[in-house]
Amino acid sequence: MTHAIVYSEHGGPDVLRLIELDTPAPGPGQVAVRVEAAGVNPIDGKLRSGLRGPGPMTAPRRIGNDGAGVITAVGEGVDGFRPGDEVVLFGASGVYATDVVVTVSAVQPRPPQVSAAQGAALGIPVGTAYQSLRSLAVGPGDTVLVHAGSGAVGQAAIQLAALWGATVIATASPARFDRLRELGAVPVAYGDGLEERVRAAAPQGVTVALDAAGTDEAIQTSLAVVADPTRIATIVRGPDAAGFGIRAFSGGSPEPLTDQQQAWRAEAVPVVLALMAAGRFTVEVGPEFALADAVEAHRVLASGANGKITLVP
Repeated sequence: MTHAIVYSEHGGPDVLRLIELDTPAPGPGQVAVRVEAAGVNPIDGKLRSGLRGPGPMTAPRRIGNDGAGVITAVGEGVDGFRPGDEVVLFGASGVYATDVVVTVSAVQPRPPQVSAAQGAALGIPVGTAYQSLRSLAVGPGDTVLVHAGSGAVGQAAIQLAALWGATVIATASPARFDRLRELGAVPVAYGDGLEERVRAAAPQGVTVALDAAGTDEAIQTSLAVVADPTRIATIVRGPDAAGFGIRAFSGGSPEPLTDQQQAWRAEAVPVVLALMAAGRFTVEVGPEFALADAVEAHRVLASGANGKITLVP
C-alpha cells in the first residue's frame, strides 16, 4: 500500500491528512518512484488554502510537485530508466507520498553528489529562477537586483545570474547576509531606505530586477533603480504587474507562460543537476519532517524557515 497526503477542503495546515491507497503501477511512458524526499513549496500552501488553483473540490486532492527517490518500475515504452535508478522529480503531481507514478518527462537522473533532500529542493525554485532570468535576458554586464535573495528562488537566481556573468545585489535580513555572500551576491537589508542602499551597493546602476518578495517596497525600489520596466519581473504580484508596467511569471499572473518559457523551466533541473555534480551550485536544505507530519511542515512553511523544507516518507 501507498501512503499519501491529501486535502478535501481548503483551509489551514490542519486540512491535510494522511491516507492509504493501492500502490500505483506505471502505464505506458510512465515510471513508478519510491519517494525518498518531497519538497515543500510556498505554492503548496497557496493551493491548500484556496488562494491559488482550481475551484471547488469534488474529491480529495493530492499535493506536492517536487521530490527525489528511486525508480521501482517502468512502464511500456520507457527507455533510459530502470528499477533502482535514483532520480529527481519535478513538475509531477501528488509527490507528498511514499510512492508516485509520473510521466518519464518529470524525472531526471540524480547524480551521486546530490542527496535526496537536495534533489527535492530543485523543481519549482530553480525552474522559476532559470525561466525568469532567461526571460529577462540576463547576461554579462548586467547588474541584477534580487528581492528576497535568501529564499529558495532567490538563492537559485543569485547563483545562476552570477554564473552567467552578471553582478548581483540581493535583499535579505542581516542575519542572512553571510549566505548571500557565499552565493556571490552583495547583500542589502530591506526596509526603510532600501533604494538608497541599493544605489550605494551598485553605483554602476541596476539593469534587471527580480521580485521574489512581493512587497510594495520591492516593486517601488525596482521601478526607481531600473530604467527599463520590461526588465523588471515579479513572481509574486502577478495580478498587479500590468498596473506597474512590469512583467509577471507565476504568482497568479493572468498571462500563461509561453512555449519557450515552459521549455526553459523544463531545462532548468538538468542544467542545475549538472552544475551541482560539478560543485558549482548549492542548495540550502532546511527542516525535515516525516510524511505524517505534513501539517507541522506547512505551519513552519507559513512562519518561515531557513532552507528548503522536505518531507521524508
